[in-house]
Amino acid sequence: MSPTSSPAAAGAAADSAVEHLDVLVVGAGISGIGVARYLKTELPAKSFAVLEGRGASGGTWDLFRYPGIRSDSDLHTFGYEFKPWRDRQSIADAPRILAYLRQTAAENGIDAHIRYHHQVLGASWSTDRARWTVEVERTDTGERTTLTCGWLFSAGGYYRYDEGHTPHFEGREQFRGTIVHPQHWPAELDYAGKRVVVIGSGATAVTVVPAMAATAGHVTMLQRTPSYVMPVPRKDVIANALKLLLGPRRGYALTRRKNIAQQRLVWSFCRKHPKAARRLIRWVNSRMLPAGYPVDEHFNPPYDPWDQRLCAVPDGDLFRAIRAGRASVVTDRIAGFTETGLRLESGRELAADVVVTATGLNVQAFGGLRLTVDGREVRLADTLAYKGMMLSGVPNFAFAIGYTNSSWTLKIGLLCEHFCRLLAHLDAHGHDTCRPEPADPDMPTRPFLDFGAGYVRRAVDSLPRQGDRMPWLTSMDYRDDVRLLRSGTVADPELHCSRSADRARVDV
Repeated sequence: MSPTSSPAAAGAAADSAVEHLDVLVVGAGISGIGVARYLKTELPAKSFAVLEGRGASGGTWDLFRYPGIRSDSDLHTFGYEFKPWRDRQSIADAPRILAYLRQTAAENGIDAHIRYHHQVLGASWSTDRARWTVEVERTDTGERTTLTCGWLFSAGGYYRYDEGHTPHFEGREQFRGTIVHPQHWPAELDYAGKRVVVIGSGATAVTVVPAMAATAGHVTMLQRTPSYVMPVPRKDVIANALKLLLGPRRGYALTRRKNIAQQRLVWSFCRKHPKAARRLIRWVNSRMLPAGYPVDEHFNPPYDPWDQRLCAVPDGDLFRAIRAGRASVVTDRIAGFTETGLRLESGRELAADVVVTATGLNVQAFGGLRLTVDGREVRLADTLAYKGMMLSGVPNFAFAIGYTNSSWTLKIGLLCEHFCRLLAHLDAHGHDTCRPEPADPDMPTRPFLDFGAGYVRRAVDSLPRQGDRMPWLTSMDYRDDVRLLRSGTVADPELHCSRSADRARVDV
């Protein structure tokens, strides 16, 4: 066989026809912008692009447009470690967060690397060539193209951007009013002076209710099960004082450390002393609500604090709306829709002009990306998460999933640092491939997102799993992750690094 007709030569010829990048990042939201910034600063010689299926950056903070949308984590920890949060709002609304993200991208030269309307459909890995072949569709034209990359980094979070979760409701089609899902909020919706029912009790519902109550006739939060709801200050007085005294960078860094410790303390207290935490939360709720209010009916969940994420309400706005009579809570089950509202299982009817289905997200790992390794399809449920950022048996693939018990971005920053150190380690040792593999195939496992929220439980069987020991145990503790991802070595006996056949031939 002549050299030009060999499989290696054929592969090289095919590669020359497509663009190749060292790293391909999928998603231009808070995680994708973070990954891109770390690549720019830590590994400036690496070529990379950020593919974004939508026409704008910002991810969640550009997609969601419902009234009152905001963070439920403070921006001193939800923001990037390298870029101080300068706004006086600590619990910030979406426009401020979006401006912060886009400013970060502009300041770090990330904008030039983002390719909008590029939806990644699937990726196939070749061990011989040590690269991914990635199929991309232009969402604006329908054109399909192919790229290759040494590393594929999924930074799109874990829920579907094109579809929220709405359960089946009997008789929905006969309702004469308007039904909206927060993930697809119509800009022209006019609810001033109208009767609004918000179905749900999670973070979205407790945000929408007080925001709509400012102009609606009345807003009712209809919940099947209560959630834990805690007031938090919208502005962090200590943070603003520190930034004034020490300057924005030093004040931000100190506030960040303070808030990380505070988050850990609250979570640890709730997990170690659930009965005491429940009593404390109930006491705070009862002080914020009108005298004689049925707190146990509407704000006393049947599970322990932090079995699901606590709902934060800035300056107690939900409680203030209830006290003012602009909002109310009903705990019941829906029997079905009527022409003029909702019929409940108790027999009660709720009249409504507008119904908001704040009923949650649809979980979708890695944006629905289809992966194959050497022709074998990757079943996510058969994989284990390595250090919370790679998958067993899948080479040169990384992902960004943040914390569920504190600020998402705290973990993203650590993952990005470790990712850059990993790539530098491979270069230093002449490797181009690494693949995590558990040494103990019989290791006990549990869900990767080991969390009681309904949107997680609905999808748990389609997600990766985690083990019962490091590096297969996914930490939800920032201090543990600092030791593992920032201070710990990259080399690991369960991370197998190698040089591809193509690379070996070139070196010879």
